[in-house]
Amino acid sequence: MSAATISSEITDPYAQALMGLAKDQGLSDRFGEDAAALLALMTESDELQQFLTSPLMGNDVKKGVLTQVGSDRFHPLFVNFLKLLVDKGRVLFLEAVLARYQTLLRELNQAVLAEVTAAVELTEAQQTALRERVLAMTGARHVDLAIQVDPELLGGVVIKVGSQIVDASLRGQLRRLGIQLGSAT
Repeated sequence: MSAATISSEITDPYAQALMGLAKDQGLSDRFGEDAAALLALMTESDELQQFLTSPLMGNDVKKGVLTQVGSDRFHPLFVNFLKLLVDKGRVLFLEAVLARYQTLLRELNQAVLAEVTAAVELTEAQQTALRERVLAMTGARHVDLAIQVDPELLGGVVIKVGSQIVDASLRGQLRRLGIQLGSAT
C-alpha cells in the first residue's frame, strides 16, 4: 500500500466528518475559511508545524497551543475538531485533512481550484479575467485561484484545473515553436 493511499484512508474520514459537522451546523463556509487560515499559518510558521508533529510534545500541550492560536480566530467547533485530531494521534495529517475538507467544500459549492503560475504578480483585473476564463472552461459557479509567481515563464500564465492544463506562457509558446521548427525539417 502506498503512502498516498494510507494518507487518503486516514484523511478522508476526518475531512468527511468535519464536513458533516459543518453542514449540520450551517458552518461549511466558515470552516473553509478557518481551514484556509490555519493552512496559511502553518505554511508561514515551520515552528508551529514542527511543534504539532513532534512526538516529544504531549497532547495536552498541543491542544493548549491550538486553543491559544484558534480561540479568537476560529470557530469553537473547529478548534474542538483540531483537538480531536490530537487526541486520536492524527495531527500529523492535519494539513491533508484540511486540504481535503477544502476540496469537499469546493464540490459542495460547485467551485473549482485553478492553480495559476504567472511570470509576474497579477492585478485584480487580471485575476478577474482568469476567473471568468476558468468559469467558461469548467461551467463551475465559483473559481478559487491559487497563484504562484515563476519568473522563468518569461511572460504569460499556466493554468491548471484538475487534470486540464492551459499553457499560455511565453516559455510554452517558445517550446511549441521549437517543436514545430524541429518537425518541419
